This record gives sequence, C-alpha cells and structure tokens, in this order.
Amino acid sequence: MKVVAQIKEPIEYEMELFEEKFALSMRSKVALLNRITHYIVNRKGKQMRPMFVFLTAKMLGNGQVNDRTYRGASVIELIHTASLVHDDVVDDSNQRRGFFSLNALWKNKIAVLVGDFLFSKGLLLSIDNGDTDLLQIISVAVREISEGELLQIEKARKLDITEDIYYEIIRQKTATLIAACCALGAAAVHASKEEIKRMHKFGELIGQAFQIKDDLFDYGSTQIGKPTGIDIKEQKMTLPLIYVLNTVSTKEKNWLINSIKNHNTNKKRVKEVIQFVKDHGGLEYAVSKMKAFQQEALALLNTYPDSEYKASLELMVNYVIDRKK
Repeated sequence: MKVVAQIKEPIEYEMELFEEKFALSMRSKVALLNRITHYIVNRKGKQMRPMFVFLTAKMLGNGQVNDRTYRGASVIELIHTASLVHDDVVDDSNQRRGFFSLNALWKNKIAVLVGDFLFSKGLLLSIDNGDTDLLQIISVAVREISEGELLQIEKARKLDITEDIYYEIIRQKTATLIAACCALGAAAVHASKEEIKRMHKFGELIGQAFQIKDDLFDYGSTQIGKPTGIDIKEQKMTLPLIYVLNTVSTKEKNWLINSIKNHNTNKKRVKEVIQFVKDHGGLEYAVSKMKAFQQEALALLNTYPDSEYKASLELMVNYVIDRKK
C-alpha cells in the first residue's frame, strides 16, 4: 500500500475531491439505490483508474486539471463499477474485494438493475455536460470489454486459442479500460489527437502487462503467492498455458487439453497441470512478455519531460508488475 500512497501523492487533493464528486454522481431518488451505492462507495478498491486519469491530465496539462477531468474520472469509475457488478452476476460470485458482492446481498435481479443504473449515470454525466469526445472514448471501451469477454468464452469451449488471439482478448477485456483512462485524462485537458492516441497506447500496454501478471498469480511462486489454479478450473486460457501447449509434443498437448476440459475440478490433476506448465518454461515466457509490455510503456512515457506526474506514472507501470495481489 506504501507504493500506492507514493503514486497518489501529486494528486492527493484531486483524489479527495473526486471521491466527493463520485459519491454525488450516484445519487438517486430511490432509497434502495442510495443504500446500495453507499455500500459500493464505502468498499472502494485502490482506485487505480481515476489515478490514471488525473496523473495523465496533470502531466499533459502543466499540472492543471478542470471539471472535465473530474467528470471523466467519475464516468470511468461508474462504468467500471457497473461492469464489476455485472461480472459478479455472470460469474455467480459472492465476494468482491473481500466483501459480499451486491448479488450476494441483494440478489441478481437488483444487482443487474444497479449495474444498468450506473452505466446510464456514467453516460448521462457526459451527455449532460456536452463531453461527447469523452463519451466516445468510454463507449468504445465498453464495446470492447463485451467483445473480449465473449471472445474468451467462445475460445474456452474449444481451447483453440493462439497467442495472438490471447493478446486480442486481454487488450479488449482488461487493457481497453486502462487505455480509456489515459486517453480520457489527455482529452479532458484538450490535448492534441496525436497525444490522446499516444496515451491510449500507453494505457493499453500497461493493461496487457497487468493481465499477464494476473495470469501468473494462478500458478503461484515464492514471489507471487500460493497456487490457486482458478483459471484452470474455469478453463481460461492464460499465457503460460498457451505457450506450453504450443511447444510440447502432441501426446502431452492432448493430456493437457483433456486435463483442462474433463478433470479441471480434480485438485490433484490441476496441481499436475500447474507443475507441468512450470517445468516447461511457461512462467518464464509469460514474465518475459509482461516485461516487454512494461518496457514499451516506459519508453513511451520517456518521450515526455520530467515531472512529478510522470514519475508517478512510472511508479504505476512498475507497480503493475511488482504487485503481490
């Protein structure tokens, strides 16, 4: 948490004000909705996405932000929260960040409606203030998140995923929202089209490194944590597994596919798959790809003059791959 506090330092005031504005942006005339959104606000995560918005805006806006920046950060957080609420319903998950999920407390129907409410609140916040450029950035991200999730589901059925398809899935599913945060931060302070595009790419690279790090958590190691095998149980094709599937013999490949398709609830077999992937260089390969995305993001950032905001973004890039959870 120490690193997160360090990253947040140059935007501490903005983040405090943002929290007030974000809570207000969820207001409703329906008491039940206000009770639920109050629950959401009090169980916030690290708020990395708004941090990306403010740091990018301040780096490109000579240390200044404006009302559009706050609205952009609120819209991103509303849309992100809505997608998490819907995800919990889809995954039938009872927990989120160590607390009960909305669907666990208020059932699926209410959770879906709350997710819809948050989406519409985000869209209206942009429309009511004429931020059509910001709305376009966010709308593209929402479309891509849905496409990425569906592409992953489609490929999980056949387990026929290539490395290129994997990168496309994680670009859409995870990276697109972080890319939208950085593009939004730039657009909010009226940066040039070229600059907005560059910051979008920067966020995309960080998002891809972030997802590969999540893949690695599933295999565990002394650096990362204990093995969980959750992705294997859910038949999700992660980078360490894809690499190994494409490098072993046909017989070994068939054993792996059979294990994931038909024995993914067998703890002993899942452990064997984890060990097999480790023994065949899957983790090292994924780490090398993650670091390549990280270096590309840092190189892009280095095209900007030094500032405390740039330094915080550098810290953020490194935190993404060094984090322990």
